[in-house]
Amino acid sequence: MEILQYTDAHKEFRQAVKKFLENEITPHVEEWEKNHIVPKEAWQKMGKAGYLCTWVPEKYGGMGGDFLYSVIIAEEMARTNHSGLATLLHSDIIVPYIASFGTEEQKKKYLPGCVSGDIITAVAMTEPDAGSDLAGMTATAEIDGDEIIINGSKTFISNGINADLVIVAAKNPAEENPYQAVSLYIVEDGTPGFKRGRQLDKMGFYSQDTAELFFSNCRIPKENILGEPGMGFMMLMEKLQQERLMCAIGGQAAAELMLEWTIDFCKTNTDAAGKPISKQQANQFAIVEMATEIKMCRAFIDKLIAEHAAGENVVVETSMAKYWITDLDKRIADRCLDLFGDFGLTEDCPLARAMRDLRVLSIFAGTNEVMKGIAAKFMGL
Repeated sequence: MEILQYTDAHKEFRQAVKKFLENEITPHVEEWEKNHIVPKEAWQKMGKAGYLCTWVPEKYGGMGGDFLYSVIIAEEMARTNHSGLATLLHSDIIVPYIASFGTEEQKKKYLPGCVSGDIITAVAMTEPDAGSDLAGMTATAEIDGDEIIINGSKTFISNGINADLVIVAAKNPAEENPYQAVSLYIVEDGTPGFKRGRQLDKMGFYSQDTAELFFSNCRIPKENILGEPGMGFMMLMEKLQQERLMCAIGGQAAAELMLEWTIDFCKTNTDAAGKPISKQQANQFAIVEMATEIKMCRAFIDKLIAEHAAGENVVVETSMAKYWITDLDKRIADRCLDLFGDFGLTEDCPLARAMRDLRVLSIFAGTNEVMKGIAAKFMGL
């Protein structure tokens, strides 16, 4: 019995996405990894095909799909085994801020471009000295007549190089309460005072354009404030359930993919005695143990997807899923590498990239220690 009720339309959509990715994305991944960036044309191809922001209403250029379409895209993108084309981040984490909190004018101005891929988005929260503690950010935003002046720096910003639009979290220095001081602002590419720093070299996520961003007397019109002034912290908190759920969904798909690679390798390669690696009992037990954990997580994540889509509050359970599944990815990658042996250490083995890329999942979107703290708080501990 399936927990998620995929319709025929959903299933046809998944097959179309698979075919598109096989033809238009996967063949270019090695080039993008080597160049450490994905060309904007790839985003536009995704948009033209209808695979960005599938939930956006038709009046803003979207298809008005339900949450399962987002899940399908996230799962199939995970199977491309690369991180540069961060459609999950754009479509289901950043753009929802505009749709939920933006004015009608902002929605009309930005959402069609977000759907088409002509506008690539980033969200700038993390600072050199403020990561999971959003209240500790030091970037400021001050009103000056009809403008807002932003000063400060942000780091580890995904899509930082390609971004055409950045949602920036900054504080009003006149507000003493740090939780009421934060507001969100829309900063467009080319705005005077907004500069990109270096693209960061990372242990993984090679094709992901993660960058530093700098704001020096960056002036934006007052109409570029997103939502109500002083409500930035609450807006960020409201969207974190979906952000962490999407992180868990991607991690679940990655775990399933790594196990598929490993089972195929063990069936088609032989040991020193000339027998398939999969015929050794120790290897069989390892595979069964991994498969069991992955299937248990699949049941859990599918239940959360259904509950989230129904509008339920699953903050605690999502925090649990995010930490457990992203930790599971590390265990699965490590154990699969043992079964691959020497081949697993080469760049010809897809597991090498997966191990590098997946390591960060337990850190971003709130560290897994933060996830446990959230769950503990709501459990009254």
